Amino acid sequence: MEKTYSPHAIEQRWYQLWEQSGYFAANRDAASYCIMIPPPNVTGSLHMGHAFQDTIMDALTRYHRMKGYNALWQPGTDHAGIATQMVVERLINADGKTRHDYGRDAFIEKIWEWKEESGGTITRQLRRMGSSLDWQKERFTMDDGMSAAVQEVFIKLYEEGLIYRGKRLVNWDPVLHTAVSDLEVLSEEENGSMWYMRYPLTNGSGHILVATTRPETMLGDAAVAIHPEDERYKHLLGEFVELPLTGRRIPIIADEYVDPEFGTGCVKITPAHDFNDYEVWSRHKNISAIADLPHGGLINVFTVDAAVRGNDDEYNLIPEAYVGLDRFEARKKIVADLDSQGLLEKIADHKLMVPRGDRTGAVIEPFLTNQWYVKIAPLAKPAIEAVETGAIKFVPDNWKNTYFEWMRNIQDWCISRQIWWGHRIPAWYDDQGNTYVAHSAQEIREKHGLAADYPLHQDEDVLDTWFSSALWPFSTLGWPDKTPELAAHYPTSVLVTGFDIIFFWVARMIMMGLKFQGEVPFKEVYIHGLVRDAEGQKMSKSKGNVLDPIDIIDGIDLETLVEKRISGMMQPHLAKKIEQATRKQFPEGIQSFGTDALRFTFASLASTGRDIRFDLQRTEGYRNFCNKLWNAARYVLMNTEDQDNGIDCAECSYSQADLWILSRLNQTISVTSEAIDSYRFDLAAQAIYEFTWNEYCDWYLELAKISLQSDDMLLQRGTRQTLLKVLETVLRLAHPIMPFITEEIWQRVAPLAGVTAATIMLQPYPQQEFEAINIAAEERIQWVMDFILGIRRIRGEMNIAPGKPLNVLLQNGSATDQANLRQAENYLLKLGRLESITWLNAGDDVPESAIALVGDMKILIPMAGLIDKEAELTRLEKEIQRIEKELPRIEGKLNNAAFVDKAPAEVIGKEREKLAGLQSSLKNLNEQYLKIKAL
Repeated sequence: MEKTYSPHAIEQRWYQLWEQSGYFAANRDAASYCIMIPPPNVTGSLHMGHAFQDTIMDALTRYHRMKGYNALWQPGTDHAGIATQMVVERLINADGKTRHDYGRDAFIEKIWEWKEESGGTITRQLRRMGSSLDWQKERFTMDDGMSAAVQEVFIKLYEEGLIYRGKRLVNWDPVLHTAVSDLEVLSEEENGSMWYMRYPLTNGSGHILVATTRPETMLGDAAVAIHPEDERYKHLLGEFVELPLTGRRIPIIADEYVDPEFGTGCVKITPAHDFNDYEVWSRHKNISAIADLPHGGLINVFTVDAAVRGNDDEYNLIPEAYVGLDRFEARKKIVADLDSQGLLEKIADHKLMVPRGDRTGAVIEPFLTNQWYVKIAPLAKPAIEAVETGAIKFVPDNWKNTYFEWMRNIQDWCISRQIWWGHRIPAWYDDQGNTYVAHSAQEIREKHGLAADYPLHQDEDVLDTWFSSALWPFSTLGWPDKTPELAAHYPTSVLVTGFDIIFFWVARMIMMGLKFQGEVPFKEVYIHGLVRDAEGQKMSKSKGNVLDPIDIIDGIDLETLVEKRISGMMQPHLAKKIEQATRKQFPEGIQSFGTDALRFTFASLASTGRDIRFDLQRTEGYRNFCNKLWNAARYVLMNTEDQDNGIDCAECSYSQADLWILSRLNQTISVTSEAIDSYRFDLAAQAIYEFTWNEYCDWYLELAKISLQSDDMLLQRGTRQTLLKVLETVLRLAHPIMPFITEEIWQRVAPLAGVTAATIMLQPYPQQEFEAINIAAEERIQWVMDFILGIRRIRGEMNIAPGKPLNVLLQNGSATDQANLRQAENYLLKLGRLESITWLNAGDDVPESAIALVGDMKILIPMAGLIDKEAELTRLEKEIQRIEKELPRIEGKLNNAAFVDKAPAEVIGKEREKLAGLQSSLKNLNEQYLKIKAL
């Protein structure tokens, strides 16, 4: 083995071999274990959330593959309708063209070309993460098989009356000219205004004061609503107001939606431009005062561009003064006109949640338009029951409450999008407005006896990306055909995903799986938390705290990192701030940590359901863990290569240390397996780390040296066998989390341990051997460790050189202590660097000694001749005085309000850490001083 562990020297070499050898393929004749990857967008690149999630999925897949399952981790990507179309539109816009210059078919061909050239970024990055996906089964949500599944589902739901076309409110992006899902709407608090407007009562008795944050939509008001119990306005129920600027008369109605404490307690109801108002209108639309209004009160004010619409013969409701104005320009003019007519009471500052499209940043407009919908209630009922009965289990369990809350209040699902890239809706129309749904126009003509030249035109809309994603667990396996893959792997085992798409994806997969397969799509849903930065803040480009997992794996120099973080940022002041913060946080850039260290970091933080704080210092610690494992393997190989390693040795003998480490190994196997089975990857990582570093490397390798140096050849062989057996088992134990380093070391260790196989990833995962549990050996070696640690503590406290031989006296020992000494004296003498160990009898004189305790037994180290007492006291006094001078300076700084108010949080944090460290050191030094003075 190379002297130094270098991740880059092994990672890509091993991944290529694994993939080319077909080791990821699900082709065993065994019980299925299947995970469907949440399909990343074809436009995307790997971010920390992906890397975290993929580490968990890969660990589960590798673990179950080693447990003997026919493990399938199904790969694939999502066509990401809006996102992908925007990417390609920007590319052609740079050439001075639009998609309309190409036309629909040519533009879609352009997208396919881009997808083939640039759409594989994230799949390449998944390989860098060591993801053992069955790439031979990779799917894309727009491939032919997936398209067939989408068409089949749409047609069947339509034929059952579960898909319909209707005019409803949607989230409308006025830049993209399409409806968007709730997931694509980002609502954040912004500074705005509240306008207080006077609506004159038609009975001449005055006016009613209405408060609104959107005066431009008043042109579409259908009513003014009050709370039915609001005593201020009860007498006005049944009255009418004149809608300013329009000359229309609208009623005053009562609805419990109104909050009497908000604004004036009078709310304008604009059903075509507010989701809540639409619900109010739905409850009152049949009363004559609203039903008799133009269009039944459902008045659309805006165009697809969010400009004020014009009038025509059927629609003559908008004052000409506002026609064609952008909604925000219309707002200014309407407010000015209200003011000039004495109808504007006041304007007040107001904070409000503003919905913006996540792709364009444009303010989303609730918009009344014809769309396709899924009638969701009949599908939701069995999906609710599946979780209620335990057919699907959420981990952590509390997420089922979030699922129930949404599913029990679910609304019909708008599935149409007004873009070109996506699954085109399989609906055709004739000139009479009749609708036909089928796989093709030819099928329609045959089914309905229509002539070949009978005019039919296909719906221009495409389906919401989530529609095809909802079919992912079975469409990827070949449905609607009855394939061997579908029979083998459906239902799948577990879905690993974030809480933010429980509604948009998880729930819809459950509904579609039950509807079209008659079974749940997965048995468990493991919900993981968000990856945040070290301070607990959400990672975002605007905060400048985004980390790229590939940069952590490969390393990145400072200048490239700065450029990467500020590229494309439009606000110069923000870019400068991010640059300064980056240079301060990473003065030398980010060093290379390798994939295994990053994966182990994610696993160590993966406590069920909690957000994780990602700190590169932790990754550095786990890279050191990789180095420790590498160096331990080198030591084992140096002591076992070209040696008789006692393989199948019936007559070998084993030391107490051998028996102890085998017992501890089997305890660790049990803890690790139970942790992974319960999705506690943090506990699995902790168990592997503590056993490997603290017990195997720090203690066993030292104890084993003593056996290897003995004259007992059977003991030497037994110890070499144990060294190899434990290391080989640890490598298999850690492989699901750290695939690369474990494979590289295993290839060298396994043959020496008597194992001949092509790869670690197809070896059995370790199982606990109950007969190897040896509590007596564990207690005896724990006694040795406590003894040695006591000696080392005294050396440290008394400043005694580590190599100086010591004479040790023992007092108050029990029969067990005496038995332990007889069994382990050789360990104590060698590891403790002791010259002698002597029991004191009752009545013996006890010299001035430093004391350590192991249970009730005293370990005494006579100080005579070991240290110069006066010189050591003088040294300690100087160190105490130095710290006592430093403490007031730091305390004064932290007590200075000007410093605390102005200094960055990280600077204050470091000063507080420094203060705590000095206080701890001072305490320890004073205790040491008193101990030596008492000698």
